[in-house]
Amino acid sequence: MSAFLGVERSATGRKWIGPSAEADRLAEGMAQETALPLPLCRILAARGVTAAEAAGFLEPQLRDLLPDPRSLKDMGVAAGRVIRAVKGRERIAVFADYDVDGGASAALLFTWLRALGRPATLYVPDRIDEGYGPNAPAMERLAGAHDLIVCVDCGTLSHEAVAAARGADVVILDHHLGGETLPPALAVVNPNRQDETGALSHLCAASVVFLMLVEANRLMREAGESGPDLMALLDLVALATVADVAPLVGVNRAFVRQGLKVLARRERLGLRALADVARMDQAPTPYHLGYLLGPRINAGGRIGAADLGARLLATTDPHEAQALAERLDTLNTERREIENRVRDAALAQAEARGLDAPLVWAAGEGWHPGVVGIVAARLKEAANRPAVVIGLSGDEGKGSGRSVTGVDLGASVQRVAAEGLLVKGGGHPMAAGLTVHRDRLEAAMARLSDLLSRQGAATPGPSDLRLDGLLMPGAANFELVEALERAGPFGQAAPAPRFAFPSVEITFSRRVGEAHLRLTLSDGLSARLEAIAFGAYDTPLGPFLEAHGGRRIHVAGRLELNQWQGRTSVQLRLEDAASP
Repeated sequence: MSAFLGVERSATGRKWIGPSAEADRLAEGMAQETALPLPLCRILAARGVTAAEAAGFLEPQLRDLLPDPRSLKDMGVAAGRVIRAVKGRERIAVFADYDVDGGASAALLFTWLRALGRPATLYVPDRIDEGYGPNAPAMERLAGAHDLIVCVDCGTLSHEAVAAARGADVVILDHHLGGETLPPALAVVNPNRQDETGALSHLCAASVVFLMLVEANRLMREAGESGPDLMALLDLVALATVADVAPLVGVNRAFVRQGLKVLARRERLGLRALADVARMDQAPTPYHLGYLLGPRINAGGRIGAADLGARLLATTDPHEAQALAERLDTLNTERREIENRVRDAALAQAEARGLDAPLVWAAGEGWHPGVVGIVAARLKEAANRPAVVIGLSGDEGKGSGRSVTGVDLGASVQRVAAEGLLVKGGGHPMAAGLTVHRDRLEAAMARLSDLLSRQGAATPGPSDLRLDGLLMPGAANFELVEALERAGPFGQAAPAPRFAFPSVEITFSRRVGEAHLRLTLSDGLSARLEAIAFGAYDTPLGPFLEAHGGRRIHVAGRLELNQWQGRTSVQLRLEDAASP
């Protein structure tokens, strides 16, 4: 494919790829047929949306996109058992993972059960002492005091732990990749079971829990009873979907779109308190879910008390909400400090090993298990390859991995575990966790690298920058940005639209902090466009822009609305630049 605007190698080393001639033709036809702005039609055409489908895509309705919960195996059994526990006033425990998806899943159940007058016991395992998922001692204790244990965002691979829950029924609501056999639970509802079709494999655990509640409400209606309001729970589903990096396609897109509207009402005490401590002063977006709220909720499970996030999301006490939000905010600051130290060491080690391998990995003594996943994400971004980071302690190491689009890390980790090179491991395509014996570390990573290489993970160089077309500064106005937002929300598998602005002048530039650069761009006539290049001086982009010398350059990035001191303006989040 020929380079867009002739940019074979930009300031950041990338080739620019623009829309194909066919995509241009489809977009222009759609613009004529629908009267929608051409830049918006380019986005829709790139998503495979036709002119006839445009209106429905721009206003996704959950009632049109929500799958039948009963299309998932064991769903009827799971929902029926939960209803029976409610009606029989049985003792219910919820065993949840310690991340945002697990906390939101637990809060969904707690909120629904509370509306029906049924309390439940929350159990979240300690990341360091117990590790991920159900463990036999905890399940045995819970079974001794409860009739039903619902495992959320975990449990699909926990054969021994589920078997230990003698005397209690176990229902698993999960989305992690399943093995060849299932644990001895009453029901395992998981779109990533090996005997599922895969049609709903993009759901996070909170979405699976939500579908179970939809089915439970349906069973209640059949019995002549009304169930709790489920639409009010969509803020939790949206939060989990974005924070767990689930692809924003199909029903996920509707979940997030509707969930952001619920979140904007600020009715959930925990999220309201957390938004305030995070200084959120504008309508929530996926960015806020993924980068402001999500990391703070995760901080409890990473370096604090594992159940803080779930408790915050489920609380109905404003004083508890405020206290938990402040505690999580403090823990998040501590987490960043720990992360920075581990990141520097891991990056140095990975660079010494080589960033051009199919798997980029690092392992260090005493690296905190709560930050290895975040650091793995940083290595992945630096190398554009799957990455694994492992903290070693005693004879074992506990690690976490992050992958790139098109490379299924979870399946590869699970295979290495099945082959005996890992103590345990699993996950989903974009993220995975593992435990490894110290003396098998090198062999396990070599084997994992081999498996990932077979999926194409060794493709060299930075990824191409894909652009949705050309714009001039004068076209970047409020109306266009608002029109483009209708194609959102943007996130995993649904990237925000990026445009190139050709042959512009930099009329003003100022360094902000140590790494950022603020600029004003001009078309050489009267139109101006404000721009910000975050982290520009962490890459060659900053020096390139600083050395423009008055010459015209091509720039590329995403348009957004910037709110500052009560003023809203259009801004370009500048991501790359090149010489004409």
